[in-house]
Amino acid sequence: MTTNGMLQLFVYLAALVVLAKPLGAFMARVFQREKTFLDPLFGPVERLIYRFAKINPDEEMDWKQNAVAFLLFNFVGLIVVYALQRLQQFLPLNPQGLGAVSPDSSFNTAVSFATNTNWQGYGGETTMSYLTQMLGMTVQNFVSAAGGMAVLALFIRGIARHSGKTLGNFWVDMTRSTLYILMPMAVVLALVLVSQGSVQNLSPYVSASLLQPTADTSGAKVTEQVIAMGPAASQIAIKQLGTNGGGFFNANSAHPLENPTPLTDFLEMFSILMIAAALCYTFGKMVGDTRQGWSLLAAMMIILVVALFVAYQAESRGNPKFNALGIDQFASAVNPGGNMEGKEVRFGVANSSLWATVTTAASNGSVNAMHDSFTPMGGLVTLVMMQLGEVVFGGVGSGLYGMLVFVIVAVFVAGLLVGRTPEYLGHKIEAYEMKMASLLILIMPLTVLLLTALAVVSQAGTGSISNPGPHGFSEILYAFTSQGNNNGSAFAGLNANTPFYNITGGLAMLISRYWLAVPTLALAGSLVRKKLIPVSEGTLPTHTPLFVFWLIAVVLIVGALNFFPALALGPIVEHLMMMQ
Repeated sequence: MTTNGMLQLFVYLAALVVLAKPLGAFMARVFQREKTFLDPLFGPVERLIYRFAKINPDEEMDWKQNAVAFLLFNFVGLIVVYALQRLQQFLPLNPQGLGAVSPDSSFNTAVSFATNTNWQGYGGETTMSYLTQMLGMTVQNFVSAAGGMAVLALFIRGIARHSGKTLGNFWVDMTRSTLYILMPMAVVLALVLVSQGSVQNLSPYVSASLLQPTADTSGAKVTEQVIAMGPAASQIAIKQLGTNGGGFFNANSAHPLENPTPLTDFLEMFSILMIAAALCYTFGKMVGDTRQGWSLLAAMMIILVVALFVAYQAESRGNPKFNALGIDQFASAVNPGGNMEGKEVRFGVANSSLWATVTTAASNGSVNAMHDSFTPMGGLVTLVMMQLGEVVFGGVGSGLYGMLVFVIVAVFVAGLLVGRTPEYLGHKIEAYEMKMASLLILIMPLTVLLLTALAVVSQAGTGSISNPGPHGFSEILYAFTSQGNNNGSAFAGLNANTPFYNITGGLAMLISRYWLAVPTLALAGSLVRKKLIPVSEGTLPTHTPLFVFWLIAVVLIVGALNFFPALALGPIVEHLMMMQ
């Protein structure tokens, strides 16, 4: 760990906290349909969309109507992306003449982008046409993120309101999230990326002569390299801002045409958590008590900082096996130091560790280094951050409503401990709320662990492992943890583009997105009907440091109890073996 590395981490975290209030306040105005500085530009477009789609923006819906709208919209998007992949050889904007994607891979990818997971079992530049990338992947990056933000807005209204029936209008919240938040930010970020060297064109791929000819696996002489082109910057911008993570190129944000400079590296990393962090303040504004939002942000930041410290320390120390071989792993003026396997020299250990921790804390999944090459403890951090339910920031919208479910559980348990009926922001927490909260907490680990067990006892599952032993188990556990939490990152040592992993992974993504979003809306529908309970001396304050640490304890205990046995079989035992 170097002073320069620590300074980079501090600047990142400080900038995140500083921006949370102004951006969060702006998003609160968007969701509450108050006037913003973007109204003159996007107001006419918004009204045109409502008129074209025959939506009455003043008509609110109950939780069931909103859930149906959410599911129908996502189903249509899934079908469109599947069709684009299967028919792309007949469609325009395919200068390389790429053929149809296989049915199982098309299913997995369509589900992946519709659910905001953006897991990729394919290489973008060798599989997808420009039209599929733009009309399929990039559009879904916008609307899947906006869908999560819309569900959060509905859930917040369920907490903020009392003795009501309606939560708002899913169509309005999704439209405003896209127009006023995601679109302007994505345009600005895309322009910055282009200015730094990210590619944005519709040109055919180009060839460049190699300075030093080489040979391929068959021994044939290779004198040229094919360089992929395409509309990459526009997809990269929204993939980060919407916590999507689906890369235009196979190497994702380790590719120099996706992430060319240290400035783009910082901006892309910052974009991953920027909206998710600010939504905490948005929550506080919408419920009328900003202290509630700050307490949630504090809990998330504490967990993130601890995880980041563990990952950075593990990667900085390197591999102790190399010390016995006399390999220098100490940072110096001529040596980056630490475990540099699978990392870009231009980013180094600090930024690679930061990105890995941030992308798995959020439901993002983009990478600037290969997690499969991290030390066992570094890999453990990435697994744990997802296995906590991706509530440490998490996806835009989905992460915060996941954390709010943990808040309800924490309030309920605290109420039991002191013998009082639990309350949260004027709502009595009763049996129905706990049933929905239990579903939200238990569905994910059950899905991940059952599918992991199926993979390790079947030939179809173990046949894709490239590394034997604990690391191979970690690759399988990571794949289903990533898909089962709508993250999308991968250890990259597992051949997941097979019918078995495409189908089972697709099912994991569907379950983890929709079997969680619908109970969330049901929970909101229950809360909005409850009468206001005035604050009394016995009311548990949920904005104090004590509650922040209690919430962290509940999140960690649930995660540890669910996944510790599996982690012990993978990264933990691998770490012990490495230390021998």
